[in-house]
Amino acid sequence: MNHPNAELITRFYQAFQQRDAETMAACYGEDVRFSDPVFEDLRGSEAADMWRMLTARAQNFSLTFSNVQADERQGSAQWVATYLFSQTGNTVVNRIDAHFIFRDGKIVEHHDHFGLWRWARQALGAKGVLLGWAPPVQSAIRRQAAKGLAQFRAAR
Repeated sequence: MNHPNAELITRFYQAFQQRDAETMAACYGEDVRFSDPVFEDLRGSEAADMWRMLTARAQNFSLTFSNVQADERQGSAQWVATYLFSQTGNTVVNRIDAHFIFRDGKIVEHHDHFGLWRWARQALGAKGVLLGWAPPVQSAIRRQAAKGLAQFRAAR
């Protein structure tokens, strides 16, 4: 039998497959902390709203996940998201290692790890290949994502 926290991770990714951001958000504690190479430090409702934004805007989206492991305190999974990056029309296949911390049956920390340059090469095409490794370009990616999230939250 799977540990309840492994079942929590599975529920989170099954909801993601269905683009069900409300179920994803319900897996998080109120004070959750989320980070990845683009959204470096989201807290609480910011993290839930990021998933709401991403699931609402997703085009040609599919997701697989595997290697779910968890105990009482921490867990991990690997997942692959395939989608159309709307700004360029390019298809992105993003391979992600996720790490979780749990408290009281909820995810209280969620850290996703992936290569931002690899993502930029797919999402941005030639510009990403040539410049996606550069700190100014990576900073611009982060600023654009933060701006999009702020606009999404303001419109809610």
